[in-house]
Amino acid sequence: MKNIVETPHKVILTIVNKGQGTRVVEISKRFGCEGGTILPGKGTGIRDSSFFGIQMTPEKDVVLSIVAEDCVDNVLNAICKAVKIRKKGNGISIVLGTKLTAGMAHLINDN
Repeated sequence: MKNIVETPHKVILTIVNKGQGTRVVEISKRFGCEGGTILPGKGTGIRDSSFFGIQMTPEKDVVLSIVAEDCVDNVLNAICKAVKIRKKGNGISIVLGTKLTAGMAHLINDN
């Protein structure tokens, strides 16, 4: 299939507090990522709380970034440092493998 390619890319999925997603994308781009997608999310972690009997659900930014395999370590380390992800409650970032990719037209060699 001409539109689907095998690529040496990974997906970095980062979940941070609302408003931090833009920072994650900016840092990712500075360290080798071409861009990212920010999705709104709601946390359901152990820190859910209530305020005057009203359940408070923390709002989150979910950031998806497709990164070339050789840039993953630099991008992930930069994200972790920028949003202080090691500090409790600041988020999580994971790396997922990809096998096939569609929609990244610049990676397709149309000889």
